[in-house]
Amino acid sequence: MSTQLLTYISVNDGKIKRSSLEVLSRCNQLAEKHGGTSAAIVISDSVSGIADELKQYGPSAIYTIEDPIFKNHLNTPLLRAMSKAVEEIQPSVVAFASTEGSKDILGALAANKKAAALPDMSEFELSDGGVKGKRPVMASKIISAVEATGSPVFISVRSGSYDVAENETNPEITSIPFSFSDDDLKITLREIISASSDRIDLNEAEAVVAAGRGVKDEEGRELISELASVLNAGIGASRALTEAGAYDPSLQIGQTGKVVSPQLYIGVGISGAIQHVAGMANSKVVVAINKDPDAPIFDIADYGLVGDLYKVLPPFIEELKKVKSEK
Repeated sequence: MSTQLLTYISVNDGKIKRSSLEVLSRCNQLAEKHGGTSAAIVISDSVSGIADELKQYGPSAIYTIEDPIFKNHLNTPLLRAMSKAVEEIQPSVVAFASTEGSKDILGALAANKKAAALPDMSEFELSDGGVKGKRPVMASKIISAVEATGSPVFISVRSGSYDVAENETNPEITSIPFSFSDDDLKITLREIISASSDRIDLNEAEAVVAAGRGVKDEEGRELISELASVLNAGIGASRALTEAGAYDPSLQIGQTGKVVSPQLYIGVGISGAIQHVAGMANSKVVVAINKDPDAPIFDIADYGLVGDLYKVLPPFIEELKKVKSEK
């Protein structure tokens, strides 16, 4: 019997998360390599536009569950919906992007199905009767080789581990019946308070400018903001700056903050402590700007600029503006 891989498509404000498309692209590769199938499951309060958009990313089938209860993330209905989907589809592997939402339900879902779970993978491959791969542990200082057998195996995959590959298909879209009563909710979500509506989501940003301890005043923060604006980048910060109140705690990148995986990461005034590196190690291109030539971040940077950020950033920003204006 051929392997069927099922990717859960995470949706936020009606938009598909890039990290889910990365996982789907990898599942498509494995299905082609091993002669299996790669399907996607969308669970939302409105699935039509999302399902149509998914067609350009290569799934062989799309399953949908639609209900008003899914307007906001709630663990109980999502667990029930995923349990029903797994029962009907009978996949060998169920793959999630490693998001806050998937971390809420992955363990419970696997426990309900008496199945194995491999969370927060950076690489994964099909093995004889299961899944094997690599998982960063201890703030990414150690890469652990892990493997699980059985069917299904539940996994979650770190953002940035794989590239998104477009491959338009014409898959059959199957709706799975589902109903849920509000009376079954033990916890009710009253309100979601967002930080700033015009701020670029760090988890989805193609470019990130991160400020470290070297950004010590309002002038430095303005330079960070201007650089991010020129690059259409998200703004992040080290723990030192969020704890000092210079940046909102939601912008902290690192082991105890957010994990980002942009195409371009620029660390400004960041030394590169292991706790911070754990949150950005999957970035495709890393640029470091620091006046200390021995800063650890230069060990992982693709490009480094040694100098005072207050002297380096103004001409750097002006050159970027010139390049953009010439296009």
